[in-house]
Amino acid sequence: MPYFVVINEQGPSWVPGHSMRDQAKWSEHAAFVNALVHEGFVVLAGPLGDGAVHRALLIVSAPNEAVLRARFAEDPWMISGILRTVKIDPWTILASDERLDRAIAEITHATP
Repeated sequence: MPYFVVINEQGPSWVPGHSMRDQAKWSEHAAFVNALVHEGFVVLAGPLGDGAVHRALLIVSAPNEAVLRARFAEDPWMISGILRTVKIDPWTILASDERLDRAIAEITHATP
């Protein structure tokens, strides 16, 4: 299955001065992302930088960008404008080590 690198950042409903976990619908957003991780759709995810502007990087395993966009459109933070996607790029892994290969296979339920 193809991989994508996704960059999300704070949207127009983000409350400046509040941490990520203090934003509205944090619990719903976290549950949504954790469910995507559990099913192998999101391989890795986490915030980028020092937090001055909230940005997050996600590695996603999806059949195509349309499916990726449709799934992310269901995120409570996307729906409410707390988060927005700013970039989606296809990603081809050319180099990794066996530990990462095993971890990705385990997360995405694939055979290494």
